[in-house]
Amino acid sequence: MQTTLGLPVLTGLIAVALAFDFLNGLHDAANSIATIVSTRVLRPQYAVFWAAFFNFVAFLVFGLNVAHTIGTGIIDPSIVDIQVIFAALIGAIIWNLLTWGLGIPSSSSHALIGGLVGGGMAKAGISAAVWSGLSKTLAAIVLSPLIGFVLAMMLVALVSWISVRSTPFTVDRAFRVLQFASASLYSLGHGGNDAQKTMGIIAVLLYSQGHLGAKFYVPFWVVLACQASMALGTLMGGWRIVRTMGLRLTKLTPMQGFCAETGGSITLFMATAFGVPVSTTHTITGAIIGVGAARRASAVRWNIASGIVYAWMITIPAAAIVAALTYWAVSLLR
Repeated sequence: MQTTLGLPVLTGLIAVALAFDFLNGLHDAANSIATIVSTRVLRPQYAVFWAAFFNFVAFLVFGLNVAHTIGTGIIDPSIVDIQVIFAALIGAIIWNLLTWGLGIPSSSSHALIGGLVGGGMAKAGISAAVWSGLSKTLAAIVLSPLIGFVLAMMLVALVSWISVRSTPFTVDRAFRVLQFASASLYSLGHGGNDAQKTMGIIAVLLYSQGHLGAKFYVPFWVVLACQASMALGTLMGGWRIVRTMGLRLTKLTPMQGFCAETGGSITLFMATAFGVPVSTTHTITGAIIGVGAARRASAVRWNIASGIVYAWMITIPAAAIVAALTYWAVSLLR
């Protein structure tokens, strides 16, 4: 067990973790509202309130499997200390701020995982990694957007077949209403998967300091604090990334927005149930590309999509490098 931290230091580190959660909500607001805004079903200022509410209440729907994966399944909990957690959070926060400023929809989740890996390996080398959990997470980088893509494309085909005898006006009006439900489901999935990652960080910090006893668990106050921080961040928007996700990748109709959100939410619900910390950004991007490609391949702006994929590929190593440098810098100051 690590040396026990003083209460002010522990409180400060928890505050940094909640700040990351806030930035996660800010950065990933686009995941929940991009489609409903781009189809003009809701104005941005109303959409963020809608998404924030469902982000917050997600803990009432899901278990805490993802939090347990982050807390014990990415790096060995026995090597966790203040420097590792601080380095992980700084790596993730710096990458989030950089990509948010540039309007790039990268993954806050994978930035945090990269930070954990970088901080852990800077302290204990490759042995710090829990490869069973880490490999599951790395596989999800490929699978989550792919599943979102396929589900969204299949939904477009199904809905088009069902609506073949309806007028475009009738279809548009119906799916403007249905998009409220699909956006709610996606926001629930986002709050259920993403907020749990910070819960895992705070819980493993408390566990490493002996505040949870012999068994790892997530205290209820941590659950509420993380859900509230993410919801507050979502309220602050993130319009740069909304524009990239909802307006630049492909042009969406309410029917397509519904299919993208529904395909993405199904993917998130499955991942959360299995405790896999997936990227909500990857998932909804795959789904949006899927509905665009279902119309025709040229409907997707593939040059923008490829730029997003490049950001995905470098997120974990970039955040890991920043976290490792932070760990070593703090070590020199001690």
